[in-house]
Amino acid sequence: MSEVTAIPHPLARLRHLRGWSQTELARRAGVPRTSVSAIECARLTPSVTAALTLAQALGCTVEELFGSGSRDTAATRPEWAWEPGQAPCRYWGAEVGGRLLRYPARTSVPFGLPHDGVRGGGADNDIDTDLAANTLVLACCDPSAGLLAAEYHRRSGFRLLPLQRGGAAALELLQRGLVHVAGLHRSTSEQPGRNRETVLQRLGDGYRLLRVAQWQEGVAVAPGGSKPSLSSLGRRSLRWAMREPGSAARECLDDLLAGAPANGRVVRDHATVAAAVDAGWADAGVCVRLVAEEAGLNFTTVHQEMLDFCYPRSLAGDPRIQALIGLLRSSEYRRTIGELPGYDASHTGEVTTP
Repeated sequence: MSEVTAIPHPLARLRHLRGWSQTELARRAGVPRTSVSAIECARLTPSVTAALTLAQALGCTVEELFGSGSRDTAATRPEWAWEPGQAPCRYWGAEVGGRLLRYPARTSVPFGLPHDGVRGGGADNDIDTDLAANTLVLACCDPSAGLLAAEYHRRSGFRLLPLQRGGAAALELLQRGLVHVAGLHRSTSEQPGRNRETVLQRLGDGYRLLRVAQWQEGVAVAPGGSKPSLSSLGRRSLRWAMREPGSAARECLDDLLAGAPANGRVVRDHATVAAAVDAGWADAGVCVRLVAEEAGLNFTTVHQEMLDFCYPRSLAGDPRIQALIGLLRSSEYRRTIGELPGYDASHTGEVTTP
């Protein structure tokens, strides 16, 4: 049987002729190495500035590298990850699976990540393809995601875009190819294999799990008086700050109430659960210990849960994923995570295959 050999991108062919590595070409052209890799793999169309500097470094013309007939630019035309609710809309840009995606920007994203541009309503900024190629998109409900993003950028130079989503919603975005990584925490000390089982059931076997931490999830109530027992919480008529159906926190609440309907409102993340109880419009809510303690609330543990990041095996060699794994395995970051209330970093950085 004959073997079909893929035709290399002109950028890779000319680079090899000069005996340069991707790192050497990136240094000479003044562009990120990940951009060189993404261009050679046809995952990214370079900006005009990047194309000119690459051509100059290689001593050729832009047409030789990126001739009009050599690439299908439709595959890299920017598109919305999901439709924005208004126009004009601020956005972040990222390359995911060879697509240039725009994400509606929200100032509530941890550490106030500045938006990349504005689309619609008379304003129309192009995506910075170099920045997009150096952005890792994560969907999860970890309240320490802002800390993760800051350390990720400091150590690697890559940007982490953390989108606040519960486990079910995060896995859906991963399945649709709209994020690189999804977080879930369905595994408990009593049922340690649930994260793996959930991924196999919903996504299949082409994924890996990266352990972030073990944390305490439980019930937060306003301070004052003695802490109520879990059994009494299930019997009392309380106003609950609830997470959305499909999230591990909502499943924890449903188990606590033994299937009885809960009275309250649905909120989007752990921090909002704690804020609702602290503000007084909810009597109780299920969240992780970190946000409860930071809000000054009483907290009763229900589960010890394992937080894992799920990513496709096809991305195992992506520099952005490798940088994430390297950060989680570093002693400095493991120490930082282990010092957060309710977090245990004993197995942080371990990779398993479902």
